[in-house]
Amino acid sequence: MAQVTLVNLNKVYGANTLAVNNVSLAIERREFIVLVGPSGCGKTTTLRMIAGLEDITSGKIYIGDKIVNDVPPKDRDIAMVFQNYALYPHMTVFENMAFALKLRKYPKAEIEARVNDAAEILGIKQYLHRKPKELSGGQRQRVALGRAIVRKPMVFLFDEPLSNLDAKMRVQMRTEIKKLHQRLQATIVYVTHDQTEAMTMGDRIVVMKDGVVQQVADPISLYDYPVNKFVASFIGSPPMNFITGQIIKLDSRYYFQSGPFRVGVAEKAVEKIKAYEGKEIVFGIRSEDIYDKLFATEASSENTVRATCEVVEPMGAEAYLYLRCGQNSFIARVSGHVRPGVNQDLDLVIDSNKAHFFDVSTEQTIL
Repeated sequence: MAQVTLVNLNKVYGANTLAVNNVSLAIERREFIVLVGPSGCGKTTTLRMIAGLEDITSGKIYIGDKIVNDVPPKDRDIAMVFQNYALYPHMTVFENMAFALKLRKYPKAEIEARVNDAAEILGIKQYLHRKPKELSGGQRQRVALGRAIVRKPMVFLFDEPLSNLDAKMRVQMRTEIKKLHQRLQATIVYVTHDQTEAMTMGDRIVVMKDGVVQQVADPISLYDYPVNKFVASFIGSPPMNFITGQIIKLDSRYYFQSGPFRVGVAEKAVEKIKAYEGKEIVFGIRSEDIYDKLFATEASSENTVRATCEVVEPMGAEAYLYLRCGQNSFIARVSGHVRPGVNQDLDLVIDSNKAHFFDVSTEQTIL
């Protein structure tokens, strides 16, 4: 398995449409790396440039220690799994999986061995005689994976492979692909718009927006330490709550205040935040860091706010409370047994140690 390195990669369409903007990235051998972001962020274009399906405007792509900018896709020793499976409808599962090996003139015995091994790994050996129309969506996806596996490439490229599956099958296939990576010890570059897929599958995640890499980190670091407001909002479900207000000082203590919403600034944050006294700033807090005061262990007047519950969404083990405090709306994720009535006032405890602060103009993380 090979390392993949992108150096100052750019892709321009037409006169001035910059789809990928100066992307540099080192993907280690055997790493599972996920490119994630909203539609139009440049993640699929980046993947297609690695595959050789898109021309590079400028920059370099290395697979191993070889520059592949001008190497045709068939000679890059990569295998790509597409969103729409791209199976030949007139061929059986065996023929679909064996097709690339036949083109490369592999001996018949080796083709059979490779296909059977891949089918065994993926649990589709009993379907080798069937044609794609006789398979479910999940089975077709396994065939597409098998077609990639039999080639034993240096790099696997996945372009939103689970988008066409239902929710339950997506969860199952996420697990299957992760197991496959652990078994094959393959280098995998995986593109998705689904942050849940990214968080559950990737060793590292590359968050992109408007063709620019915003942050590269492991899932937990990305969740706990986003570099800007976009990353904080994109990673996590429900997304982080944002409230715009000011830093004020009362009786030698610093607070964030926006109307009746007032929370003390944690001691560890004071040195960075006090420079914003009297200035507008964005306060961020994740929904699981907001507690009903009845169940909170460290409640005080400095971190308690009163809010009105407008909607309750029961989710089973947990519930989402849609709350309003003055002009500010936010979401709390609480135990499923907490069921306040609609329009009921609640005292809520904000874990100020878990608060994030963002600069209003740059949207960069202050803390």
